[in-house]
Amino acid sequence: MSKFDPEALRAAAESHRQKTAMGSSATDQLAPNGSQVVEAERNQSRPVDLRTRYMGLWLRNPVVASAGPLSQTVDGIKSLAAGGVGAVVMYSLFEEQIRHEAARETALAEQGTESFAEALSYFPTAPSNDSGLTRTYLELIEKAAPVIDVPLIASLNGSTTGEWTQNARRMQDAGAAAIELNVYYVPGDITTAAREVEQRYLDILDDVKSRVGVPVAMKLSPYLSSFGKMAQALDAAGADGLVLFNRYLQPDIDLDQMAVLPGFGLSTQEEAKLPRSWISALYGRVNASLAATTGVETVEDVVKYLLAGADVVMTTAALVRHGSDYAGQLVDGVQSWLSRRQLDLSRARGLLAVPSNADATQYARSGYISGLERAKKIYAR
Repeated sequence: MSKFDPEALRAAAESHRQKTAMGSSATDQLAPNGSQVVEAERNQSRPVDLRTRYMGLWLRNPVVASAGPLSQTVDGIKSLAAGGVGAVVMYSLFEEQIRHEAARETALAEQGTESFAEALSYFPTAPSNDSGLTRTYLELIEKAAPVIDVPLIASLNGSTTGEWTQNARRMQDAGAAAIELNVYYVPGDITTAAREVEQRYLDILDDVKSRVGVPVAMKLSPYLSSFGKMAQALDAAGADGLVLFNRYLQPDIDLDQMAVLPGFGLSTQEEAKLPRSWISALYGRVNASLAATTGVETVEDVVKYLLAGADVVMTTAALVRHGSDYAGQLVDGVQSWLSRRQLDLSRARGLLAVPSNADATQYARSGYISGLERAKKIYAR
């Protein structure tokens, strides 16, 4: 008869107690030679289900290619999808580009209206915008959406209401699965009241939502007087997703040229702390999906965002630096991390968010004080 090692028995009992406390249903067994066999470890080779629901869309995983230069061609979009992302957000079409093209069309339509009466046989050339950015964008959606196996999300970038938002409907009709509305608005007039700024966001959302039936995400700036309240207001107004955050490309001064230059640069990991904090605070407190963007470079960055409560994690910088196939490495890394800790995605998501029963303000204040106290101990001389 086979005998069991008492030490192995005690180890199995302790392992069972710990997993029960974690809510795990995995069982520990002992082989006849006394070695411990953990069921969960035997099953680690099974891939973790990473399917994710984002704004009502099913994604095969939560890693998304954010709006950026890699999505400017059909081949670029196909490469991103083949690389392993769960969805592709296209590069942005800007309000200013749309308005410029509309003005150009008007000018073309009015061409020749001052012709002499005897030249009635003359007709101006029909207005044409075949080479325009809007038409190119819509044609790219039409060509790319059917040839990839993940949702293709169009991106509109603007800061006012107006007829330019009708292009959201044209994007939907071209085949976009959703619209990401990037409201990049920095009020240069220092007398502008906070309420006016916030109302502009709500008006733009309402304008676009009234034109489309596909989901609409709002990509936001953190620079609002009360970001949490604004997020709740957008949620109540029908935003299907909140994307945190767009990047304020801060200008710099070139001392050699004696000129102010526009800021530009790929995001860094340090920038992830602010959106991660707000996602943690919003998790469970809004109905809209939460998308993280900015500061994603490694598997650990993706996991941190998920633990904070993000439904999806977006990146452009990492894919620009390492290539479209790098998305697959991020996805595999997330699977491996979850498997090693015997977690599924639903249990991991929001695991380290601000507790639902906590006073979020006091929670943040406590973290602030703890951080300063820790710094005093580390850097004391």
